[in-house]
Amino acid sequence: MFNRFLVSIATVVFLASGQPAFAHHAFSNEFDESKPVTLEGVVTRIDWENPHVHYYVDVAQPDGTVVNWACETGGPNRLARRGWMRDSLKPGDKVIVHGFPAKDASHSADGRKVTFANGRTIANQ
Repeated sequence: MFNRFLVSIATVVFLASGQPAFAHHAFSNEFDESKPVTLEGVVTRIDWENPHVHYYVDVAQPDGTVVNWACETGGPNRLARRGWMRDSLKPGDKVIVHGFPAKDASHSADGRKVTFANGRTIANQ
């Protein structure tokens, strides 16, 4: 009986140690809500994956250079509940993104709302 107990405990420890540790970041740790940003440009790529969908937008700067911004949203299930589909946003789409920039000054943002050239809007929140 005691051996079964030890084998059970060892099995649980063994199986649990193989599982990746899932951690989720808080919005306020990564993004600056005090500095809303509006990005206008062309979608270059969409990564429809868990835990967050990311899309990338080429944004022309005042000096003529183009910067590719990474925009983070919720996960695929969350977006689907809000009306997003895999083909809602496609490379080549001209968009305006409203969101909040990353605190680390990288060209990344929490993309809260996307407005298309025809005025249609899809939101993450």
